[in-house]
Amino acid sequence: MALSDESAFSAERAFSDEGLEPGTRLALRVEYDGRPFSGWQAQTRLAVPTVQETVETALSSVANQQIRTHCAGRTDTGVHATGQIVHFDDPVGRSVKSWVLGGNSALPPSVSIHWGGTVTGEFHARFSAESRRYRYIISNTPTRPAQMAGLVTWYRRPLSADAMNTAAQILLGEHDFSAFRAASCQSSTPWRHVTSIQVERSNDFVIIDVTANAFLHHMVRNIAGSLLLVGAGLRSQEWFQTVFLGADRARSGDTASPAGLYLVSVDYPRECGVPPSPDGPAFLSHKV
Repeated sequence: MALSDESAFSAERAFSDEGLEPGTRLALRVEYDGRPFSGWQAQTRLAVPTVQETVETALSSVANQQIRTHCAGRTDTGVHATGQIVHFDDPVGRSVKSWVLGGNSALPPSVSIHWGGTVTGEFHARFSAESRRYRYIISNTPTRPAQMAGLVTWYRRPLSADAMNTAAQILLGEHDFSAFRAASCQSSTPWRHVTSIQVERSNDFVIIDVTANAFLHHMVRNIAGSLLLVGAGLRSQEWFQTVFLGADRARSGDTASPAGLYLVSVDYPRECGVPPSPDGPAFLSHKV
């Protein structure tokens, strides 16, 4: 569910400048271009840039002390987000406005905080979430895009979004997603519940839009890799279903590039007070 233009404008800009009680828990919605980063999660043993460390450094400059954040989804290297949700506890009693605007002033152009608000002490960006929504965006053109390099995946063969969409509907519901699970996945179970999946064309873009309670490591990219084969006519819809039901990763398609993947929204119970995220990324029309 997306906000209307008017309500989205209001939610993005109506930041309270009233100081908070120290210890108040805050949630932020963060957008980032994943190209400069080695994923979301801080890598304490590696000298690589991560989104988490970048956000925490900016927030720490507002607090004048170390801030630690928790996120809704740990995106991989090169993966983008328009609706990442994080939470942290305010140790000093700054205002929401200070956290958002002050944080943004210390962030690089590749990262921006778009919303901030107070939440209850029981709220957790990851464990309170009811669902996550990803979009995988494919530039389906004969020649590679220049301005969108790294922001979309380029696929030169003509794609049938209708064939991809029909094949994808078998994923709806609660299933074993071992066929689309990375070997490095650390989840204790391969079972996930997909509540919505659509593949549609918007001009030169083919968009895979999927919502689930949670995702396995590389799950969306592995689904995309197999659906691309169906869309290009290289594999049949029946092949996709057989691969999925067979739960064997070795039989499915290659892992698609991270370039086209966006975490676009995370949904929470209404009482959490986290507003729905506007549809993203911004270069797509609101109606795909």
